[in-house]
Amino acid sequence: MFTGIIEEVGTVKAVRRGSGEAKLVISCRTVLGKKLSMGRANTIESPTHIGDSISVNGVCLTVTELKSDTFIADVMPETFSRSNLNDLRPGSKVNLERAMPCNGRFGGHIVSGHIDGIGKISSMTRDKNAVLVGITASPGIVKYIVEKGSVAIDGISLTVTEVSQKASQGEFRVSVIPHTFSETSLSGKKHGDTVNLETDMIGKYVERLLQTN
Repeated sequence: MFTGIIEEVGTVKAVRRGSGEAKLVISCRTVLGKKLSMGRANTIESPTHIGDSISVNGVCLTVTELKSDTFIADVMPETFSRSNLNDLRPGSKVNLERAMPCNGRFGGHIVSGHIDGIGKISSMTRDKNAVLVGITASPGIVKYIVEKGSVAIDGISLTVTEVSQKASQGEFRVSVIPHTFSETSLSGKKHGDTVNLETDMIGKYVERLLQTN
């Protein structure tokens, strides 16, 4: 489980594709337990190990190989079909977060790392010290998004400020503070770019229970 509080923005070094499978090679420091020379984080007491889960743009992936400043994770075809990981190329920036420890702070909201689908950035506007980001997505996703609720966008826990639902598609907006904007991949996004979306899992469980009773 994750919280949506991004630890570091990593860089894709390579995308190794095979028959029906792929591997992502990602360069980073903080999530591997390295101390940043000009960092926003102190030395990590619990370094990453093979088999650990890391959220990559909101997608839960398992570390299969480790090197001094990179980790490798396998990506299944199902993951590619539901997320924007298929768009990654060498040099792409990705949001990284390690799984939350039981004794850690819960700064965001419950994020499973299981993506519901892809949205597209429809607008990015300044509102004083914040950035308002508009996202369009299918009605099947937007129906689980509520005003003042939480949503994970590329793994970032954000609060919804507005929701509108149309027949063909839905749209919602989030307000992003300067720190979150500058310290995540959002700072490099533009109109039309895709983002991974994970809605609040509690709403989906409630709907399922109502359907079965």
